[in-house]
Amino acid sequence: MRRRWRWMAADPPNTDPVDQQPRERGLERRSEGPAVSPWVIVGLIFILGALVYVVSAML
Repeated sequence: MRRRWRWMAADPPNTDPVDQQPRERGLERRSEGPAVSPWVIVGLIFILGALVYVVSAML
């Protein structure tokens, strides 16, 4: 069984926003939009493949 100490912090040191370097805060703000999920890309490829299949069946 793993022992848990009460004095241990939940987050590692230097991970609070006030502890970050100014350069790290700047990099965090650079990306305004959310990251695209890989499943969105897979879904778009699947839809594109289905569209090509339907168009080729109609020709």
